[in-house]
Amino acid sequence: MRAVLQYAMPVERQERVERALFRGGELTLDNPAYVRVLRRIMETLLETDLAPRDITVTALGIRERAASANVAAREPGVAAGLEEYAFIMRKHGLKVTLKKEDGDVFETGEILVRSEGGQNKLLSLERVGLNLLQRMCGIATATSRLQERARRRGSATRILGTRKTPWGLLDKRAIHLGGGGTHRLGLGDGIVIKNNHLALLARREEQAVPLAVEKAWTGRRNAAFIEVEVRSEEAALAAGRVFKRLQAEDAASPFKRRKVQECPCLVMLDNLMPEEVRSIIINMRKQRVWDAALVEASGGISETNMEPYADAEVDAISIGALTHSARALDLGQRME
Repeated sequence: MRAVLQYAMPVERQERVERALFRGGELTLDNPAYVRVLRRIMETLLETDLAPRDITVTALGIRERAASANVAAREPGVAAGLEEYAFIMRKHGLKVTLKKEDGDVFETGEILVRSEGGQNKLLSLERVGLNLLQRMCGIATATSRLQERARRRGSATRILGTRKTPWGLLDKRAIHLGGGGTHRLGLGDGIVIKNNHLALLARREEQAVPLAVEKAWTGRRNAAFIEVEVRSEEAALAAGRVFKRLQAEDAASPFKRRKVQECPCLVMLDNLMPEEVRSIIINMRKQRVWDAALVEASGGISETNMEPYADAEVDAISIGALTHSARALDLGQRME
């Protein structure tokens, strides 16, 4: 029988995780910044793919004769990228009807989207459109699967992506649709102090951590969260202590400009084994600094080894492989 900590995660702590690391709801077509990213990526891919023109379509004499095409699933998954697909295809003159909604679960054989327009456009736009859907559905499906595996362990641990995102916010959106956390949307929304930052402040990690956190503390006003990456128990406990002290000072100050709970604090345990993570969390509780900081496990974690980290009851697990090594879901387009 596996040994677990059996320490129920307070609801307030779960809410802090959501507030800090789950902001995928911002990534919609109503967000101009997101639409700009979508258009830049897709138009660049289309321009490259169609340059100078689709010579197969031209050689076969395929023109504007009306036709339709369905994108169907060749394996089960979670829908993602349908709204983005429709947006781009409509910009190129196709009529698009969604048969599923982003976030829906689908089975093999189900139709996700139907497009109507000229035969030439349906054929020439097919590959780039499928690439979008296959990548985003693949990321959403993998995220959903890993979150469900953590849940089956009886753990409240949440699954996150990282900034290892070749398609940027589109990858983040796909993680969100699979039920995962976005972590930072970019460098401008969360303060994350990593090992290379710490190396500039002191030779020993546990000495650099308090210095870095104190420096960053006054600049957290517009940050969604503040986090420090550590690779040892000594540094993790140092981070917990400095977070707890600064939070107490902030709460006691009559001049405080911002409530402490509005800026969650996190300790990222990087490249540590599950038993090391477990020991750190136990000692954070013993030293009464666990309440001051959420705990994230990161580095080298994948589908094959994530469950022991969930058993250690970290608040979150970030997995770069969700996006840097995303497996495209098997979808196909069939002309009618």
